[in-house]
Amino acid sequence: MRVVITEFMDETAVAGLATKHETFYDRNLVDRPGELRARVVAADALVVRNRTQVNAALLAGAPALKVVGRLGVGLDNIDVDACRARGIEVIPATGANALAVAEYVIGAAMLLLRGAYSSSAAVASGNWPRAALSSGRELSGKTLGIVGFGGIGRLVARVGRALGMRVIGSDPQVPPSSAVWRDEGAEGRELDALLTEADVVTLHVPLVDATRHLIDAARLARMKPDAILINTARGGVVDEAAVAVALKSGRLGGAALDVFEQEPLAAGSPLAGCPNLLLTPHIAGVTAESNARVSTLIAEKVAAALARIDAAG
Repeated sequence: MRVVITEFMDETAVAGLATKHETFYDRNLVDRPGELRARVVAADALVVRNRTQVNAALLAGAPALKVVGRLGVGLDNIDVDACRARGIEVIPATGANALAVAEYVIGAAMLLLRGAYSSSAAVASGNWPRAALSSGRELSGKTLGIVGFGGIGRLVARVGRALGMRVIGSDPQVPPSSAVWRDEGAEGRELDALLTEADVVTLHVPLVDATRHLIDAARLARMKPDAILINTARGGVVDEAAVAVALKSGRLGGAALDVFEQEPLAAGSPLAGCPNLLLTPHIAGVTAESNARVSTLIAEKVAAALARIDAAG
């Protein structure tokens, strides 16, 4: 069977797929839409990350497609309903990049709370901003508010708790009275209550109609003025312009945004020039180790799905 891989994937995992199936791999294929459309015409399986849009138009041009492997967990770039209607199996890499995201969240929280890691140039030039950098805050003892308590959210909770944080969480699928919170050493809250209480708010929800601009100007106003906001979920969950206003006015202590409504983030964004802001290019879940885990998992699951389909005739 034929497999097409449109974005970067661990080479060892690609080689493993290639021993079982005719495999075409080009990490930049996503940037050549004409060639991409030509390649998927005969594809039995398609492997993508978050940039390839597996929409109705692409699916219509892939009549043989049986499996879509997602090198990650978010499915907002895949028309899942259209795949289901065609009987195309969609396989996300659930759990394989969770540790990378959790470490990113805690690392960003530490950096923004402490505020002490941008002084290298000043110190090297002979300045000594010790007084200015002596009011940073410690992570231990702070309240970590986790919005979305799935696999990644629960891992963030465990890491935060191990570092001395108190953990509260909100999830529409997990009511505050659920035993899940107690089992995970956390306390359940409604979202607005969580926002007023947390020192660090981290988002781990999918982008659906109900979560678009979940964190808007009104909800930012509920947060503590020195709180930290971290978004590694999807860009549309946060109103970026409202975050910019909150940071510039001192109504938010800091923010780390790894995902954006439009990617790449356009020049001239309201976020440009904001204080206490960390911007990264959608890499929270991408490390050398997580890429190997994600790629191996998807290679194995795609191969297994194709084998089942082939055996079924």
